[in-house]
Amino acid sequence: MNKAEHKKLRARSIYRVTIIGSMFNAMLLALKFVAGIVGGSAAMIADAVHSASDFVTDIIVLVFVRLSNKPIDHDHDYGHGKYETLATAFIGLALLAVGLMICFNGIVKVWQAIQGVPLETPGWIAFVIAVASVVSKEWLFQYTIRVGRRVGSQSVEANAWHHRTDAFSSIGTSIGIGGAIILGQRWAVLDPLAAIVVSYFILRAAYDLIKKSASELLEASLPDELEEQIVATVKADPLVSDVHNLRTRRIGNSIAMELHFRMPGAMTLYDAHLHATEIERRLHELLGQDSLITLHFEPLKVNGKYVPPQMERRI
Repeated sequence: MNKAEHKKLRARSIYRVTIIGSMFNAMLLALKFVAGIVGGSAAMIADAVHSASDFVTDIIVLVFVRLSNKPIDHDHDYGHGKYETLATAFIGLALLAVGLMICFNGIVKVWQAIQGVPLETPGWIAFVIAVASVVSKEWLFQYTIRVGRRVGSQSVEANAWHHRTDAFSSIGTSIGIGGAIILGQRWAVLDPLAAIVVSYFILRAAYDLIKKSASELLEASLPDELEEQIVATVKADPLVSDVHNLRTRRIGNSIAMELHFRMPGAMTLYDAHLHATEIERRLHELLGQDSLITLHFEPLKVNGKYVPPQMERRI
């Protein structure tokens, strides 16, 4: 399978999993709003808002993945992979906004309860929809995360974790609504307390996604462990010495790297090219076929000066 076919297959998998997720989110969004209003549950309405953010992020993924799969052009020599990183950032920001809103509304409700304002006890319909949401969103998470890891898409994986936080949200909602129903009016405060607990999971997920996408947008290097593997892969060639000037970064789903190394100056350009091509092949196996690899080979150097080929045997 060539690169073009691989990209088309990858995009098709991303569209399929995202469209299935958006259909689930649209259905849950409608059910949760109805259950929250009819059942009089603040936690369920907050959960519905979370599902609304899921639906919006599904649309973001569909749009940005299409943009990121555009081929290299005159204005984008390194491709359009950063669009996928932007999608991840937007998902994180959406989660942050939703988490803060849910937390604020929950705190207001709890404060009202402390002040003696009676809170409405939620109805059973809210509890039933909350449990159904837990089951469906956990299944959706498992399905989406498998696809995201298989195709190597950060935005799909981010969307999967958004599904997982929605499942956590619904767990907290189920406990709060169920406790308020079973224990009666005096414990109706459990409903907004559940909303506050849910907001913690949402905010933590938002922080992780924003931090990750910000690192990539700011051209952060790859982890030390992976850079060490890159150096070891290059040094596996017996004629290579003094690997240096390694630079790495991510461009969306792809990795870009530059590296210098030394080889015997007496080698012909033809032989040096063969060695460099084999090293590049091994690096593609390590980093992925879509990785952008730039290698620069130099002759041996002693005391800051390049060694002429005829002098190498004396060293």
